Amino acid sequence: MTYLLLSIGFVVVAIVVAAIGWRHAPRGHGRAVLLTMLVLVVLTVAFDSIMIATGLFGYADEHISGLRLGLAPIEDLAYPIAGVLLLSGVWNLVGSGDGGSGHRRSDGRRATWIASDTGRDR
Repeated sequence: MTYLLLSIGFVVVAIVVAAIGWRHAPRGHGRAVLLTMLVLVVLTVAFDSIMIATGLFGYADEHISGLRLGLAPIEDLAYPIAGVLLLSGVWNLVGSGDGGSGHRRSDGRRATWIASDTGRDR
């Protein structure tokens, strides 16, 4: 079995969840997902290449397509891409029950990325 074949299942599930959650996505969501994917792909290529070069692990040639970015086989990029799609899809689905006004915390207040010192949302 190849890494590409193994990865297909994860990517398909992630695409389905992301597609279902997309209907509930806030404005700018697509740009955020693409930027996150780009950053994770660059980091994956960089750190996988370093780890492969130092001998921490390797890939048997018969299990990969042979296409590489740096030293990292392209199959290795399926996991960060699937992770971004799956997590953003789940985030949109979980946060979609508030009438589309944004994600809510358990106490009913609007969730923000940065909590204020006063305990109130900005």
